[in-house]
Amino acid sequence: VQLQASGGGLVQPGGSLRLSCVVYGFTLDDYAIGWFRQAPGKEREWVSCISVDGSTDYGNPVKGRFTISRDNAQHTVHLQLNSLAPEDTAIYYCAAEHYMRYPKRCPRSYDYWGQGTLVTVSS
Repeated sequence: VQLQASGGGLVQPGGSLRLSCVVYGFTLDDYAIGWFRQAPGKEREWVSCISVDGSTDYGNPVKGRFTISRDNAQHTVHLQLNSLAPEDTAIYYCAAEHYMRYPKRCPRSYDYWGQGTLVTVSS
């Protein structure tokens, strides 16, 4: 089971990025996916999640600016980041949890994690 996050980079304030999380070794259809981030010197923070049936949820700091989506056929979950601000600078991680039992919900913990992709927002 592997997850590979990509799409990070350097962007100016107000800009956009699209992060991708590609999964290998399991059927994405059966898994809820979460995105987390960790800024330098800070604790890891939950960002967003998408349930098995496509229900979504967002942390307050990103609500209205970030959008999560899933493409099971492509084994990929995307996180669209808009209106980026310097405080969004962090390493972004995706994580997966088998959650067919609760298809409309996001889990509180995840068993599988990707390696992270760095997002830097700076002028």
